[in-house]
Amino acid sequence: MLLASFGFPAAFSHRIAAQIVGKEDVENDMRMRLGLGFICALSLACAAGFLWLRSSPYWAGITLFTEANRVENFRAMDDVFPSRVVAATGHPWVFTKDPQALPDSFEFDGQQQSLAQFLDKTTTTGLIVVKDGTILHEEYRLGASAASRFTSWSLAKSVLSALIGIALDEGHIASLDDPIDRYVPALASSGYAGVSIRDALTMSSGVAFDEDYNNPVSDVNRLFFALAAGTAMEDVLTPLERVRTPGTYNNYVSSDSIALGLVLEAATGIPNEEYLETRLWGPMGAEGDAFWNTGRNGPVLPFCCLNATLRDYARFGRLYLEGGAREDMQVVPRDWVHASTTPSAPHLEPGDNPASFWTFGYGYHWWIPEAPQEEFLAIGIWGQYIYIDRGRNIVIVKTSADYDFDTRDHETVAAFRSISNAFGVAEKDASGLN
Repeated sequence: MLLASFGFPAAFSHRIAAQIVGKEDVENDMRMRLGLGFICALSLACAAGFLWLRSSPYWAGITLFTEANRVENFRAMDDVFPSRVVAATGHPWVFTKDPQALPDSFEFDGQQQSLAQFLDKTTTTGLIVVKDGTILHEEYRLGASAASRFTSWSLAKSVLSALIGIALDEGHIASLDDPIDRYVPALASSGYAGVSIRDALTMSSGVAFDEDYNNPVSDVNRLFFALAAGTAMEDVLTPLERVRTPGTYNNYVSSDSIALGLVLEAATGIPNEEYLETRLWGPMGAEGDAFWNTGRNGPVLPFCCLNATLRDYARFGRLYLEGGAREDMQVVPRDWVHASTTPSAPHLEPGDNPASFWTFGYGYHWWIPEAPQEEFLAIGIWGQYIYIDRGRNIVIVKTSADYDFDTRDHETVAAFRSISNAFGVAEKDASGLN
């Protein structure tokens, strides 16, 4: 032993060694006890943190898109986030019914595709086809029913556009060329200073905003957390910077819609949900109350999150098909409907466009597909669509919970065209306004 080699007696050396070993055992035991205590404390802290998170406003955002919850959440958003009611105050715009089968297939990417398989793989929750006010096909899936209120996601942007057009017609907004900060002075220190209402309507503000839902720290994902925590929408927009000259490049950003929602409420002096109820939802003859989600402590979310039945989304589409009129009552100005669904500048044209982020064209918060056939669409993430074919008098609404939604829009348009061609005959002139 090492001690014996220095001249200590063997017995003494063994005794000293035993004491050293004993001391090491005590220290090891202390370390083990401390480690177990730390693990227990950490576990308790994690459990407490989880319980706090579970009851916090952040939990809904964390679990919103999970596989187990997504389908149910998308038709129960009043349980997920706070909301305000948009009442159906008028007489419903009546649909007649003439049930017909969908076509079996459609052509996409040079191949025939099964329409039934397409509806399955895109996690379709509802589909309705309307021609000339008659429901030709209506189906609900994955536990949904005609009473379900499906979330719109960005379909609400097209509804917001209609409200902007009505406010312009009523004189609340003087001109689309007015700068946004004229109505919302809080944005005078943001990238929206000097940006016109028109440029926000066409997603051409030039303001930088990361719309990537796959990036957990993107602007759009952080936006939901900020609103859930009670941050004011003006405060969300204020730090944003402008990176392009307005009116030169089409780049889809939800911040433009938020800015427009703030303009609308400031210009009218009426909460957006009340303006929707009195100017559009009631007059167009919605059959059911809708609800519009809010942030934790704020107004409704103008860029998303309207919730309504499939038939009422179809009524909104029918209103635009009829040039903004319900029978003899003009609800949305006729010229606004035309302007909203027509590209007004080269950077908004559909096709391979170097001045646009995508191949679909853009109007005033409405999409125009490539090689348009008198069509336009409202589109929301996760596969929400209102498709309007002016030439064939067809409206198609599809709600979904599609994980691969971001790659499906061209395929979906192909499916809609097949349905429209099967049910419709071209009837209208090129203006779509007869």
